[in-house]
Amino acid sequence: MMDRVNLNPDLSLSRLVYGMWRLGDDADTSAGHVQAKIDACLAQGITTMDQADIYGDYGAEAVLGHALRAAPGLRDQLEIVTKCGIVAPCGRYADVACKHYDTSGAHIRASVEGSLRDMATDRIDLLLIHRPDPLMDADETGAALDALVAEGKVRAVGVSNFRPWDVELLQSGMSTPLATNQIELSLGALAPFTNGDLAFHQRRRDPVMAWSPLGGGRLMTDKSALGTALDGMAAEFGVDRAAMAVAFLLHHPARILPVLGTNSLARIARIADAVKVDLSRAQWFQLYEAAQGQEVP
Repeated sequence: MMDRVNLNPDLSLSRLVYGMWRLGDDADTSAGHVQAKIDACLAQGITTMDQADIYGDYGAEAVLGHALRAAPGLRDQLEIVTKCGIVAPCGRYADVACKHYDTSGAHIRASVEGSLRDMATDRIDLLLIHRPDPLMDADETGAALDALVAEGKVRAVGVSNFRPWDVELLQSGMSTPLATNQIELSLGALAPFTNGDLAFHQRRRDPVMAWSPLGGGRLMTDKSALGTALDGMAAEFGVDRAAMAVAFLLHHPARILPVLGTNSLARIARIADAVKVDLSRAQWFQLYEAAQGQEVP
């Protein structure tokens, strides 16, 4: 059975999350093929889907929405995560002068309304501010997020790629607790283990979502001591490198939720292999030290 992590008394996410960053890049974006991916996740207890308005040049949410329209009962089996706040010169924003961030109340509301429409749903389970905005007005941004929760359009709110001080600033302008922070975290991106990011969220008792838990695929082809260690342990547990790299994150007490994205049905079907791995403390440190290239002090 897939573990679940509570974000608030009314919302929990599956411990493993399916990332839809490349959903619109697949050669087959038909409703049936997208539903097959979702069904493969559901068969493993993976119920949480990770989206963002910007994914697929602002088109991936609509690809998901097409599938949900074709199978109306599917939506209630899922938790949908999406993000807003990045404005890039592509898709609906093709005419903007440069890539920038917009956390104004008006932009957040417009983004949410667009996401609801594109994904054919009446609520977003978890809305994340995608990147820290140096022009963010915490009171304005916070009020917009609070209002969306109060209206029932969003069930929980959080952030992505925020540092602790960014979280504290935004939280100071709102009454709804920020539920999570989605950050880059993997055996190829170890900084949060020691720079205070994980410690900050552990102190707040916030679960952390990990994007790119396979290092953007680099961990799958790594030929260093880390690759050797992953292969050795993978053979011991009867899984592949991907499962070992994800198990490394699952072992940490910060309640990390890895976000795994692939368009391969065969790979989707193996995502949950990571939960079969029960690392010892020594094995965790073997991977940690191999990734660092040296033993701990």
